[in-house]
Amino acid sequence: MRDAMIQIRDRLDRFGVLLSGLCALHCLAGLLLVAGLGLGGELLLAPSIHRIGLALAIAVGGVTLTMGVIRHRDPLPLQVGAGGIALMTVALLVGHGTPEAVLTIAGVALLGWAHLRNLRCSM
Repeated sequence: MRDAMIQIRDRLDRFGVLLSGLCALHCLAGLLLVAGLGLGGELLLAPSIHRIGLALAIAVGGVTLTMGVIRHRDPLPLQVGAGGIALMTVALLVGHGTPEAVLTIAGVALLGWAHLRNLRCSM
């Protein structure tokens, strides 16, 4: 049973890294397509996409990073991940534009790093 929980947590950490990368790509592509070419603003900048992404980040990050601290006793991934989620939350509050993209990319970078560190500490 313990091995199954570790496998689930490892998969969720990998999923968290994937989500972080996709989120950063979404922000960069959104800025390029909307600001540079004037395309796709309604779809790429829809507030629901950002709310769903933040909810997934909180759920996946909260579960996996907390489980990681319990297992390997290193609080750093959870602390850095919480900082990343906080930046992503602030990004939702500032509205669309460059500040939102910068805050979101910084947040997902921290959260992605936290998931990678969590995986390494658990090996």
